[in-house]
Amino acid sequence: MKTFIGSGNGSIKSAVDEATRGLTSPGALLYITAYDALAQTAAELADRYPGVQCIGTSGYGLANGTVGENILVVLGLFGDAKVSCGVIREISRCPVAGAGELEKKIAEVGPGRDNTVCIEFCTGSEEKLVTTFHAALEKKGVQLAGATALGAPEGAPSLVAYNGGVYEDACAYALIKNTTGKAKVFKENIWQKSSTVSHFATKVNTERKSIIELDGKPAASVYSQELGVPRDKVIENVFKNPIGRVVGDHVYISSMKELGPNGEILNYKRFNQNDCVYFLELGDYKAIEEETRNRIRSQLKRVSLVFSIDCLHRYLLYQKDNYFSTYARDMASLGASCGIVCGGEQYNNQHVNQTMVCAAFE
Repeated sequence: MKTFIGSGNGSIKSAVDEATRGLTSPGALLYITAYDALAQTAAELADRYPGVQCIGTSGYGLANGTVGENILVVLGLFGDAKVSCGVIREISRCPVAGAGELEKKIAEVGPGRDNTVCIEFCTGSEEKLVTTFHAALEKKGVQLAGATALGAPEGAPSLVAYNGGVYEDACAYALIKNTTGKAKVFKENIWQKSSTVSHFATKVNTERKSIIELDGKPAASVYSQELGVPRDKVIENVFKNPIGRVVGDHVYISSMKELGPNGEILNYKRFNQNDCVYFLELGDYKAIEEETRNRIRSQLKRVSLVFSIDCLHRYLLYQKDNYFSTYARDMASLGASCGIVCGGEQYNNQHVNQTMVCAAFE
């Protein structure tokens, strides 16, 4: 699948100049930039490539092994990728209202099994959103990889961009059919079960995304006792021992956000009543990364593009260990590589934290 990846920095105009140098006649554009630059970048790209459908969001950008917190990354797709982009509005209230338009967009690309993925950028309300996407995508065999916008200042709304405009409380998406090979979505957890001990969420608040009780006891007390972490240190232990929600054979990571009253733990991912919960521990992430790359290579004959979606928590951990640049270069060893460091990740029918999700194309 033919692609173009460019990056640029400096003023918005010079960043767009640099990132799009040599880019002609794309069929679609995806881009990542800083929050303050998103609106002007959206307008600039729409002006330079009139009629070309595009989506964008704010976050840290990755491009062929390099990463930056204030760079513009542009991904151009061409004729061998059949693309249809759209936007869903008011996702906090009723994302299902966009389901009809989504199904029309799916029909436009004519997905086949194992050759179509959906990449989405959203401003939040992830659990509602993935339910809407899954209902439309699953029956067509289309997999989902999504990113929650990062970088909005305190009190400012998160934004996504679609066809030259910016939207709050919204999700911009691109359905991408690879006409020259397979397309698949992969998930990677570097935090894994720390023991065979499981717990059940016996009392939760889904609106607050909190666990109030585990096994009938205050959640923070159970966490503290099992891991030997003082209750007032539970939240800052998120890099070492996040919480995992088990669904079938999969573990989906949730980052702890803050402590509530009486041992309540508020999280960035929602838990439901009677969810099976494990406390996780950081694994050998270099070995796990290598296994992920080998898994991608084994399922795709020749990788032409990897679009990666990394949680900010992973980025901060890797930066502390001076490893993120190595990770980005290793991902680029698969083939053309770009992506985003974001505030949350979506994988098929789940919203997750502290996870890497990627869409890979032959």
